[in-house]
Amino acid sequence: NSRGTSSLLKDSIPITEFSASGPFEGHDLLRRGFASVKNELLPSHPLELSEKNFQLNQDKTNFATLRNIQGLHAPLKLQMEFRAVKQVQRLPFLHSSNIALDTLRGSDECIGFEDILNDPSQSEVMGEPHMMMEYKLGLL
Repeated sequence: NSRGTSSLLKDSIPITEFSASGPFEGHDLLRRGFASVKNELLPSHPLELSEKNFQLNQDKTNFATLRNIQGLHAPLKLQMEFRAVKQVQRLPFLHSSNIALDTLRGSDECIGFEDILNDPSQSEVMGEPHMMMEYKLGLL
């Protein structure tokens, strides 16, 4: 995912924990698709793993090219800026757009798949703010 959603979602709680139905909720076909053991074991398409690691591979290639052209200091400075920008987040129950990270990567002017169809993990369903903050702070 080109927007770094893994860093966005690492501190959040899955939304299913805050559902009104509780533990007796059925499988949500619209969000998760059909349940199958085969789909959980193997990727559904040979290019799926490549697409999941696309941004990481692109960053590695860009850093290697930058190192060859400008020296070791340039990719180190850029990686430091990436880490500083990734640390700035909104509260866990609000979606962070990470516009500064997109600007550093040069993808702020590109329209991608996630801009139109969005990621199902970032649905409009929001959990309870107090519970999510307590979970992030380790109070739960």
